[in-house]
Amino acid sequence: MKALVCRSLSADLNDLRLEDIELPAPGPGQVKLRMHAAPTCFQDYLMVQGLYQVKPPLPFTPGLEGAGEVIAIGDGVENVKVGDAVVAGLGTGAFAEEALAAAHAVRPKPEALTWDEASCYFSAYLTAYVALYRRANLQAGETLLVHGAAGGIGLAACDVGKMFGARVIATASSREKREVLKARGVDHVLDVTQGFRESVKDLTDGRGADVIYDPVGGAVFDESCRCIAFDGRLLIMGFASGVHAKLATNYALIKGFSVMGVRAGEYGRNFPEKGIENIAWVDRMAATGKIHPYIGGRFPLEQARDAIAMVNERRAIGKVVVTML
Repeated sequence: MKALVCRSLSADLNDLRLEDIELPAPGPGQVKLRMHAAPTCFQDYLMVQGLYQVKPPLPFTPGLEGAGEVIAIGDGVENVKVGDAVVAGLGTGAFAEEALAAAHAVRPKPEALTWDEASCYFSAYLTAYVALYRRANLQAGETLLVHGAAGGIGLAACDVGKMFGARVIATASSREKREVLKARGVDHVLDVTQGFRESVKDLTDGRGADVIYDPVGGAVFDESCRCIAFDGRLLIMGFASGVHAKLATNYALIKGFSVMGVRAGEYGRNFPEKGIENIAWVDRMAATGKIHPYIGGRFPLEQARDAIAMVNERRAIGKVVVTML
């Protein structure tokens, strides 16, 4: 079978090669999948450079999650059977025609979603749910400011914020991205390249945003500290700008706001019962058709490097999906 293989760590995506490899039979507690689709994300780019916190041994196939059909099961697997349509958290291995997954990380594919949508809804919406519900306790009527809002986790945050009854203000860097956000029902869309502090304060009668969702960092974080409401919650989702921002603690003191780091998977591992509830909520929303991830790009497996580059170069809107069939 064909798979995208990383044999050396490098910032040059040309080191990723499509190769013919042989995947072993599933071992105890494992499932083999015929992959239909898998999303790209910024973590893929970090991982092939060795910059992500998870560092798989070389060689490896990138791809954190995906959707496909069960074609074989190992001993002790009872939650799925051959022929089932499923989604799976893989960690690595999704950019391939076939992949191995732990059976406990495999769940039924929501019928309301296409293969492409099913491949990419889970991590983005789980991240948004943990951030906004578990960490920030976002309430109906509050104002949510979402940065990087046209990205996969940004669009998910806008959707979840609206579900919770919040007023959503989103920032994005291009007209195309802002038009997509408007079409998705975001209340106010701002051009982040023109600054956003004064606009946010104007839109909130000077109070500021109650919750700020920041996957960007850098200067965006600094400006966010100047337009957050008293008792607000500033969520650290990542550092897509490449700059780990430093908090001027005098702002936090005077304005009485909290800064919260968010790692959805780690939250579930530390609070297993809540983790199960989180997964159930996201899957229920998908199964009932209440969430549909926006897919801004589709690439065949042969062009998986281009898909990763699109995300890394900030050209992506929503999720970019690699398709195998």
